[in-house]
Amino acid sequence: MPDIKTVADKADMIINGYAFTRKNDRIHVLNLNRPDKAVVFSLDGEVLETTMDDIELSIAIRYLHQNMKYMED
Repeated sequence: MPDIKTVADKADMIINGYAFTRKNDRIHVLNLNRPDKAVVFSLDGEVLETTMDDIELSIAIRYLHQNMKYMED
């Protein structure tokens, strides 16, 4: 299980308890309130792997699409 404080400190943005971190060609999202729930997106928003249920995944996707401009270099 990841260290929540470290993940939060390294995140590019945090939205409603979801930490978004860009690493190379992927965006890692961790639910800071439930660290067993995570998703990895490609830079074009494709889900590569996840432990989130469909509802939580749709929330993470919406946050990503609405705020992707803040993740750009």
